Amino acid sequence: MKRHYEKVTVLAPARLHMGFIDLSGELGRHFGSIGLALNDINTRLTIVPAQALTVNGPCADRALKAARQLCRQLNLSENIRIDLASAIPEHIGLGSGTQMSLAIGAGLNAFYDLGLSVRDMARLTDRGARSGIGIGVFEQGGLVVDGGRGPDTETPPLLSQMPVPESWRFILAFDRRGQGLHGAQEVSAFTQLPAFPRSEAERLCYLLLMRALPALAEQNLALFGEVITELQATVGQHFAPVQGGIFTSPEVEAAMNWLQQHGAVAVGQTSWGPTGFCAVATPAAAEALLADLQARFTSEYLSFKVASARNKGAEVARV
Repeated sequence: MKRHYEKVTVLAPARLHMGFIDLSGELGRHFGSIGLALNDINTRLTIVPAQALTVNGPCADRALKAARQLCRQLNLSENIRIDLASAIPEHIGLGSGTQMSLAIGAGLNAFYDLGLSVRDMARLTDRGARSGIGIGVFEQGGLVVDGGRGPDTETPPLLSQMPVPESWRFILAFDRRGQGLHGAQEVSAFTQLPAFPRSEAERLCYLLLMRALPALAEQNLALFGEVITELQATVGQHFAPVQGGIFTSPEVEAAMNWLQQHGAVAVGQTSWGPTGFCAVATPAAAEALLADLQARFTSEYLSFKVASARNKGAEVARV
């Protein structure tokens, strides 16, 4: 019987998926992606001893499945209770599945003092099959770039992690009606897509390495945002046949177009959506646009939120 601590708490941040680099693997590695960690939206849980495995709170079914799977794989006692204070909303492009799995894994790792890494937990829970940014933001936060998958890849390697200026703000647009493709639908969608041109993968690699990352290092939001918008448009056009357009939600698309016309940059959709995102340089600019958005776009299905980047990874604490 492995010894355990009396209480473990975990906070795992939501993330924006800002796009893939090579969707066909024409350059030797498949996928590769860019994304960033968010404050303000997260999964928070506590693990304490109990008579049997129980889970309480939002997304409890998913947490229970992950906990049971890991306990069996690692031969751990299931005499625990997991209390979820918050959970990233599922299937709207914010990384809910990866963050829940890693949060449960990190919590069990700390509770039972297993000495495992985040990558160990990702492998055990089958995370990182395509994008590695969820793993990267859990590990380190900030803006991350992963190297995609090669012939021998277990989890996509983290190539770059950079802090995001504290003043930058990200405006998120949500459509309550739908969810992005996930599970079997997502796997099927990838099989239906046409080949991604090698020339486009080469161009996106250059834009990311020689324009977006240097712009972030120099805190040049306009140039950084220009590249993200271009990357999003390119990848969105590729995904359009299976998601109905560059954006999954026409209402979100309309809001994002309006934001771009009024000074927002880095405009796109995170993962399969339907959540859209954009960036502005200051909190004041974000709040002003948010007020105008809420006055102009009054659909009962749309909602908006301002978030900042999180420049650190998940938090795990134990007693």
